[in-house]
Amino acid sequence: MNSPAAELNVVDSAKSEAQKAEEKRRKAGFRFVLAVVFLDMLGIGLAVPVLPLLVGNFVSSPDDQTRWYGILAATFGLMQFVCMPMLGAISDKIGRRPVMIFSTAGMALNFLVTAWAPSLAWLFLGRFIGGACSASMSTASAYASDISTPENRAKTFGLIGAAFGLGFICGPMLGGLLGGIDYHLPFYVGAILCFGNAIFGYIFVRESLPLDKRSSITLAKINPFASLFRLFSRRDIGLLIVVFACLSFAQILQQSIWVLYMHFKFGWGPKENGIALFCVGMTAAVVQAGLLGRMLKVFGEVRVSLIGLFTAILVYAGIGFVTEGWMVYVLIFSNLFAYAAGPALQGIVSKATDPSQQGSLMGSLQSLSSLAVVVAPLVSTYLLATVTHLPQNDWRIGAPFYLAAILQLIGWALAWRFFSSRGTPIYVPPVLQPK
Repeated sequence: MNSPAAELNVVDSAKSEAQKAEEKRRKAGFRFVLAVVFLDMLGIGLAVPVLPLLVGNFVSSPDDQTRWYGILAATFGLMQFVCMPMLGAISDKIGRRPVMIFSTAGMALNFLVTAWAPSLAWLFLGRFIGGACSASMSTASAYASDISTPENRAKTFGLIGAAFGLGFICGPMLGGLLGGIDYHLPFYVGAILCFGNAIFGYIFVRESLPLDKRSSITLAKINPFASLFRLFSRRDIGLLIVVFACLSFAQILQQSIWVLYMHFKFGWGPKENGIALFCVGMTAAVVQAGLLGRMLKVFGEVRVSLIGLFTAILVYAGIGFVTEGWMVYVLIFSNLFAYAAGPALQGIVSKATDPSQQGSLMGSLQSLSSLAVVVAPLVSTYLLATVTHLPQNDWRIGAPFYLAAILQLIGWALAWRFFSSRGTPIYVPPVLQPK
């Protein structure tokens, strides 16, 4: 007969094995979450240097190419905006695992449809599917929250943010290099990666949301405009919300026509655009992951916001005026403060918000950014289409970048007014001070 001590050892050993198995499953689940986030951004990035040029195979003129690409980009953004809260609500009802597997498999289907597209209508079908399925960020975040403890939750979300950023950095570079070989190749690679991740999730990943914690789907949960209404009802920080909107719209304006603008003005192909966008992503990552803390410590959030908005005015206007491709790289690497302006503004808005409302606030800001992805491409591509007939050295070709600069100027003026009206101590070098 076993002694009580021996029986306790057996029980402890069984618990230890069960804990190890559970920890292994948690790690597999979290790897799947990171892969979902990374592949979502990688997929978006893969298409950036190639899709605008692929549209040219189905239209007869540069202005038609520009306009149709703008509508394609807006279709993707609209589906993402509408489906993001919907997928989150569905995951609350049926669980996170099936929604993420569905989204990853859907992204793979989007890549295949785009690669095989025999007409412009098929490209639209691919964007429709891709936009709906790339809205899985909210579900991935919810899964990570389910499997993490309160103590390591911040670290968990930090890793998700890193996966998001890495996908944004690698996507355009990989898409540009592959697109330099064949316009369809980036989409085949994306399909293989997504299908592989979906199979991994189906085999190895367990559900994170217990049955007793699931909730029903309500209209309020799936309404993408509800959070925006709540955001703009904030009278205390209303001007800063408008500033953030100007910042978001300006960024999407220049991002949505970057490839076609550089193609028309400098003759850049997928490879050249991929390298340039990689430099943009790396510079932003270096600032936000490495230099931001020091910038905030030296200048403070208010000054970083104002200086960043002002330098973005100069950089956007400069990209519209430059006459040589190498000058674009000088402007990219000169835009350090602009990459810090967004996080600094978010920090200020967050400090003005009750701790219990932080999640709602960040979700609302994300909805605002998603809305910019819908509207901004339509505006920027329309502007570019109206000037494509002009000579390459004509300054008017930079019209979309001038509009982005004007939006930044409006944002800077409103931010200055907001901080000055509240007696916030502001010191900005004389060259940056308003006359």
